[in-house]
Amino acid sequence: MPPVARRLWRQPADGLYAIIVAGRGPAWSNSLFEDNAEFGLGMRPGWNSRTPRHAACWNSVGGLDADLVGELLGADQHDEPESTPSASEPSRRAGDVVAGPAQRLLSLADELVEKSVWIIGGDGWAYDIGYGGLDHVLASGRNVNILVLDTEVYSNTGGQASKATPRAAAAKFAPHGKASAKKDLGMIAQAYGDVYVAQVAIGANQQQTVRALSEAQAWDGPSLIIAYSTCIAHGIDMETSMTHQGDAVRTGYWPLYRFRPSEDADAVPLHMDSRAPMGKVADFMGSEARFAMLQRAYPDRARELGDLAQADADERWRYYSQLAGVTRVLPAEREGAADDDQPVTSPTPEPGGTVTPPSGDAGAAGTKKAGE
Repeated sequence: MPPVARRLWRQPADGLYAIIVAGRGPAWSNSLFEDNAEFGLGMRPGWNSRTPRHAACWNSVGGLDADLVGELLGADQHDEPESTPSASEPSRRAGDVVAGPAQRLLSLADELVEKSVWIIGGDGWAYDIGYGGLDHVLASGRNVNILVLDTEVYSNTGGQASKATPRAAAAKFAPHGKASAKKDLGMIAQAYGDVYVAQVAIGANQQQTVRALSEAQAWDGPSLIIAYSTCIAHGIDMETSMTHQGDAVRTGYWPLYRFRPSEDADAVPLHMDSRAPMGKVADFMGSEARFAMLQRAYPDRARELGDLAQADADERWRYYSQLAGVTRVLPAEREGAADDDQPVTSPTPEPGGTVTPPSGDAGAAGTKKAGE
């Protein structure tokens, strides 16, 4: 398991079953490579649909103290580290004071604890094959978290180039070096405005990685964490993976940041967590066989693409630094706003071919011939 994924399971969240007790552990499931995002997204509404039924069970049993039931159902789980004691302590107290039919409610105590849904996949899925599904999840507004283990190449299928592959890297289907720049998945996600986005490298800054994981889980909406992940296809000594990630950040090859949506009037959501680049991207690229092999086989081509790769890094840092000083406010949902789940009524033709708009339509003045 990659270090950043292993660190995720150690987050202090009962909903993740991070602390293994009473035989419990992370609830793990998987589906096809292509529908990873959709499969994970389905777990959220599936879980949400169970919560009202469980609450009804607690309210239906007589003889329970109303304050106790209210404490169980209304436990504040917004502050994630406090969710475990606040939800589990009342259930233990319930076991001390009730008997008979109410005892079966103790089996539902765990159902009252908010669950954290994480969708984990690689860059071939997130940037390429499954991008449509990933974008659907980000646009859904659902409270799910996505962790992309970005190796910048199709690792499981033999090292083919993907849209995550950087310029100048040699890979299958790109033996002369990839000519185009890497797709900026993080910036695409930030365009929605309500998606928490972070780019991390646990070997370069473990504290920033842990903070990003915690903030993503606390955000009541979709989140995306892109984690730099070393791979044998990079052509490095994998024992140096952690220090190698540090070199990637230091040279500006992999900048660290967190985009935290906020409704505050003076919010500046993008925060750079890495310093300005030191040295050249070529210093980092030269330590990896995927770049060095191009230099040996096609030196002129390697020089040309290397210069463009440095320009990519310089422009990326300049652009990110500018955005890190821009305020952006997340609009608050209006009270009484229309529910997205409500059906939309379409105008229907009346006899004679005229169309009558639905009642209450702000643009309902006049009539229109059907088909015009």
